[in-house]
Amino acid sequence: MLRAAGVGVGDEVIVPAFGNVEVAEAVTLTGATPVFADIDPATYCLDATAIESVVTARSAAVVAVHRFGRSADIARLRALGQRHGLLVLEQGESEARYDEIAQRRERAAYLDGRLSGVRTPDGGDGHTYQQYVVRVPGNGRPDRDAFARAVRARGVECRVPVKTPVHRMPGFRQDVYLPETERAADETLALPVDGALTKREMQRIVSACNALGGLLQPAF
Repeated sequence: MLRAAGVGVGDEVIVPAFGNVEVAEAVTLTGATPVFADIDPATYCLDATAIESVVTARSAAVVAVHRFGRSADIARLRALGQRHGLLVLEQGESEARYDEIAQRRERAAYLDGRLSGVRTPDGGDGHTYQQYVVRVPGNGRPDRDAFARAVRARGVECRVPVKTPVHRMPGFRQDVYLPETERAADETLALPVDGALTKREMQRIVSACNALGGLLQPAF
């Protein structure tokens, strides 16, 4: 899509650093330069205000990535694109059937009402819960990682959705200030929310998380 739009050498394309290294790779394949902007802490998608702060005369496009079942604010991004003459492209997530989404939403609502010690996701408009991503806030990554190990020890699978933001990866390193991206990388944890989970399994997730009594401090 970037090539078809004429994006190439000398251009800049604004992308998120929170996950999806393939987006930055696609930009470099056109000969353009990826420029990273910060995310909205509720949706984990590009923040329009953050985009405004990195727009330059070389900016040609923005690639908005929908994240975890939440959609980027495309209307606002398109308005921004019109103001600055930027192409706005979207990278979507795989589609799910209505019944699958309904089941995930039902399980997400169950977790929302029972989890303690973590920050549950902002449901927002149209959240499909492709991933149920909570935050384990504290002094940084050791708290989240210790929490994850303890949850796994109690028989609950969980995973860190974004281990390293793209702007810290070899080949894409940039000296940029992305506080929400950094915080999300340090605090987020994806818990199971699959529609096939039984009530007993859902109860196990809740009891495993709540038994920890909040944050775990790193051992030294």
